[in-house]
Formats: sequence, structure tokens, C-alpha cells
Amino acid sequence: MAPASIYSHFTDLSALIQHVLRLRYQELARLMDEAAQVAGPAPLADLTARCAAYVHWGVSQPGHYRTLFGGRMPADLVPGSAHGAGAEPLTAVVTSLAAAAVPERKQPTAERQAQAGLMLWTALHGLVSLYNDHGTMPWPPLNDLITDVVCLHTGRPAAETASLLRQHEGRFGPPTRAAHKDRDTALLAPSPPADNEHGITPEAG
Repeated sequence: MAPASIYSHFTDLSALIQHVLRLRYQELARLMDEAAQVAGPAPLADLTARCAAYVHWGVSQPGHYRTLFGGRMPADLVPGSAHGAGAEPLTAVVTSLAAAAVPERKQPTAERQAQAGLMLWTALHGLVSLYNDHGTMPWPPLNDLITDVVCLHTGRPAAETASLLRQHEGRFGPPTRAAHKDRDTALLAPSPPADNEHGITPEAG
């Protein structure tokens, strides 16, 4: 189909971008929910599964991840409300973390629980972003890093989290060699020219 024909389905570029954002947020939220359902109802299993799904999706879909969380969307095209769909996975992580933390890490108020969840998300985002942007570094296995992040924020023993990740190794396994190759190729390739007056460049998926 001709690129211009897309606009017959949307009122303008802003509507198109918001639609894409909503689809990707929904995809990520669904994957995190499905991972938690497979992992089981135990709080630590739920939290570990959600964190692992988030990290592995972000690493396997670097272009989509940057679109959602890279802060590159022009403010005049994408209002803050367009990212509202991203609140769902964060809310789920906040709830899961509050249940999984050891008593010493329990937060007394909803406000403090939200802050703890935000700090956990900050750690996960930093992990995904640095892993994607600096893929040539000798990174440890992703699941080892996820284990460390979850333990830091819950106070639970590393063996518990590592065991949960091993039980779902097929689902939360490391990215394939092809995924690494695609990511590294995208990092080394020159940035494509902007294809419109807003300076938006196509993202590799």
C-alpha cells in the first residue's frame, strides 16, 4: 500500500502516532499479564514474571521500546495523555511489588508504594536502555540482571527469583542471536533521514 493511503484512516499525523502508541502499550501490558498468569499467583512469581516480560520485550523490540519510552516524540504531536495507556503495566508492578517485598521493605502508604514501584520501573528502564544502546559491552545474562534488580527492590533472596526465572526459561530466555545481531546492526547503521517536517524518523522494530 502507498504510505500516503494510511492517512485515509486517521485525521492527522498526531492521531496516527497516538494509535501506534496505544497498540504498543497494549501489547506490552498483555505480555506482562500473560507472563504473570503463567507464573502463578504467588507475589514474587507475579512480580518476577512482569519484570522479565518487560525487559525481554524491550530488548527484543528496541525500536518499539524507544518509541514508547525514549522521549523522542515531538510534544506538538503527542500530548502527555497519549502515554496514559502506559499506566496500566506500571500500576500492576506497583501492586505486585507491594505484595512481594519482605516486611522490612513494605511501604506504609499508597503514595510510598507508588514511589517504590516507580523506582523499580526506573531500574528496569535503565537496564533495557543501556543494554540496547551499548550492546557491545560484555553484559551478564539478562536473567541474572533481572534477578539482581528484583532482589534489590524486594529484599528477597536471589535464589528465589533465579529459580522462578529458570522455571520459565523458554518464555523468559535470553534474546536469540538474531535479535542481538539486529540490535547491533541498528546501532551501527547511520540514522535514516527524517521523512516529514516534524523530523520523525522510522524506527527499527
